[in-house]
Amino acid sequence: MSMILYVGTKRYSSWSLRPYLALAHARAPFETKTIVLDRDDSKANITNVNPAGRVPVLHHDGLVIWDSLAICEYANELYPQAQLWPADRAKRARARSISAEMHAGFTDMRTHMWMDIGAPKAGQGHTAEALADGRRIMAIWREQLAGGGGPFLFGAFTIADAMFAPVTTRFVTYGVDLDAPCRAYVDAIAALPAMQQWTRDAAAESATR
Repeated sequence: MSMILYVGTKRYSSWSLRPYLALAHARAPFETKTIVLDRDDSKANITNVNPAGRVPVLHHDGLVIWDSLAICEYANELYPQAQLWPADRAKRARARSISAEMHAGFTDMRTHMWMDIGAPKAGQGHTAEALADGRRIMAIWREQLAGGGGPFLFGAFTIADAMFAPVTTRFVTYGVDLDAPCRAYVDAIAALPAMQQWTRDAAAESATR
């Protein structure tokens, strides 16, 4: 069963990190191939594997799936035993709601605090709008952690955690102040074996921005 996840530069590609974590949690037998971003041939290389011209994109036995959330949903269908969505209907609806909010929102944080794993940018990007996005995200985390008991948003790891994982790296990169529950959540994501592997790979990449 051939499964290849094409991702962008691991240091920067927040969209790519999400399905990578979901597939890794599901113990899917997948291979990761990185397409370096911000080069003259990046667009052509991406278009070669995805006519939509974006990464991530998953190739599986002739099927091409793009968009982070779509790939995560596909992983959930292939590996239901991984419980990538909560089993409880109400919790599952909540998990989908906050995942969709992350997927579509927080544009100011994306603009001013883009993912740059390992870069020392404490204090940069702290516009009022970006910090407001950060406060909303932390409010989501606190509410879910209080209700689910941690260490992840719904107790066990779900797609919701995959969706918010890139934000945990942003808060570290840009030195955003975190209270104890949010700091514990950032640490829980960082401790995931798949997250640690991604971080090591990112550290080995050359900066292009």
